Amino acid sequence: MVSNREEHKDDGFLTMKKVTLKDSGDYTVVVHLRNGRKEIGFGRLTVYEPLRVPTLLASKTTVTENKDAVEFTCYTNGITTHWLFNAVTLKLTDRMKLSPDNRVLTIDPVRREDAGSYQCEVSNPQSSTESWPVELNVKYE
Repeated sequence: MVSNREEHKDDGFLTMKKVTLKDSGDYTVVVHLRNGRKEIGFGRLTVYEPLRVPTLLASKTTVTENKDAVEFTCYTNGITTHWLFNAVTLKLTDRMKLSPDNRVLTIDPVRREDAGSYQCEVSNPQSSTESWPVELNVKYE
């Protein structure tokens, strides 16, 4: 035992209380059998921090069609990021680009059909959550 947070049983089970990110890692269990033999088992524990509601910011919220570009940035501690447009999965067009980590969405140039509500949805293997919506207004001449 490393601290008073762990409890191990004779059957090989390990219980850890109040796990932290530092508890992530590989674990080995060695069980000594009555016949003098031993069994060795391995496992990996991954601990995820609680997912915070992401913050979505736009470089501009009112733009002019075919003149301006807009950049949405999703600030998150999530592992994966997906984009929503008017509460459904965003269908990327040839004018839309995502950063390698999917946290920045750029639309260049903006068109009137891009007007609406944008959100980022973030997740880790335990949960997912969405940002508050950001409205994009598109002026046209």
